Order: sequence, then structure tokens, then C-alpha cells
Amino acid sequence: MSTYKDIGVEKVGHVGTIEIRRPPLNFFDISLINQIADALDEFDRDIEIRASVLSAQGKAFCAGANFGDPARQAQEAREAEKKGDPADNLGPINHLYIQAVRIFRAKKPIVAAVQGAAIGGGLGLAVSADFRVTCPEARFSANFTKLGFHPGFGLTVTLPELIGKNNAELMFYTSRRVTGEEAVKWGLANELVPQDQVKAGAMMLAAEIAECSPLGLLATRATMRANLADRVMAATNHELAEQTRLRATEDFKEGVKATEERRAANFRGR
Repeated sequence: MSTYKDIGVEKVGHVGTIEIRRPPLNFFDISLINQIADALDEFDRDIEIRASVLSAQGKAFCAGANFGDPARQAQEAREAEKKGDPADNLGPINHLYIQAVRIFRAKKPIVAAVQGAAIGGGLGLAVSADFRVTCPEARFSANFTKLGFHPGFGLTVTLPELIGKNNAELMFYTSRRVTGEEAVKWGLANELVPQDQVKAGAMMLAAEIAECSPLGLLATRATMRANLADRVMAATNHELAEQTRLRATEDFKEGVKATEERRAANFRGR
């Protein structure tokens, strides 16, 4: 297995494991999503690997993007000044979504071990997996509208297909945090275990999958997820356009500031 900066990658029998190592909140950026996609590509090339587990260190599975990070803000300012390729002028989010679509193009089943919060784009990452093993302490939230923002990471396609259109609308419009128990009831997660057993539970499910015929798995998954990556790519193109528009508003600045200050935002619709 290759060595990566922000993830640990191992092979256990016929199961490949990816562990995000940016505790405690495991905020993502282009680099992290690219590393996960690269590891999944590596798994696809390894004939011995039949399924994978995506887990994380720390108290959160993935808290999404850190909009208050000065380094991120500086990077976005540099990207905004670029000339040439119009896609470049859309900034880092565009490139992040290009990497995200690569995750959806992975060929083998993925089990996410969600031991804590999966927020915003972190929810999108969790939902990119085929299955989720979680615990009562976990929280799932599409908190984009609370930030004055539009959903991303393909969630406008993946979340309605997983939990139904109306439940997805409920999560989008309220930005509420869904508990681990609610997630299982809604079909957002597949198994509920004690928090200290989440990764082990995900490994057990992946090992059960890996007992099956590798060719049968590849063929069946390709059928079940037919055109999903292409639909996610189309969705992220639209999501990006809306996010780019809303990022220029006063409401977005207020939403980010209010979230950092742990208070209700004073949105003004501009």
C-alpha cells in the first residue's frame, strides 16, 4: 500500500482500509479528497481487494470544509485572481468536486464507519459509500442553508435517492442534525453499534461482502450504481454554480460567522 499524508491505508485480507487522519474534526480540502480517491484507485487495481472501509480518527467522521480557515481563504483569493481556464476561476471548490466524482467512480463496495459528526460535505463523503455503520453519538447534517449556502458534494442527487426526496428536503431546509438512531430509521445508515465498535462493525460488514465472488461483486455494483458518477458530476456542476453565486452574499459571510460564534445567524436575504 502507498503512503499518504493525511490518510492511513492498509489491506486486511480482502478488505482495503482508509483512515482519515486529521483529528479532531477531519476537515477536508482538495488534497484530502484527492488522497481518498487515489487510495480507492489503488484498491481497484489490487485484485485481492474486494471491498473497502472508510473511517476517521478523532471525534468527527468529517466536519466538512473549514470556511473559517485563513489558509483556505487565502487560497480562494489566489484562485479568484487566476486567468485562463474558466473552470479555474471558479476556485478550489470546482477542483474539489472533480476529485469527489473520482470517489463515485470507484468500482468496489465501500463501507463508511461514521463514529461522529458527518457535516456538510462530510455528509456527502459518508453518502458516497455504499453503506454506513454508525452509533447513537453520531450526527448527520446537511447544514448548508444554515451557512447561507447551497448543498454540494453531489448531495442533491445522492441524499434523495437514499432517504427519499421529502426527508432530504427536510435535512436541506432545516439544516438539522440527525442522530445515529434516526439515521438508521431513515435509511441514511445501515447498522447501529456502540461508538467504540463502529470501525469493527464496518470491517465485519466489508469482510462479509468480501466473501462473495469478486467478479460478481464488480458486475452487480456496476449495475446498481450505473451512471451514478455521471449524475453526481452533473449535480456538482449545478451545485457549484449556486455555491459560487451565494458565496458572494452578505448572508453567507454572516452564516459562517454565526456558525463560528455558535449563535443564530441574522440573515437579511442579501
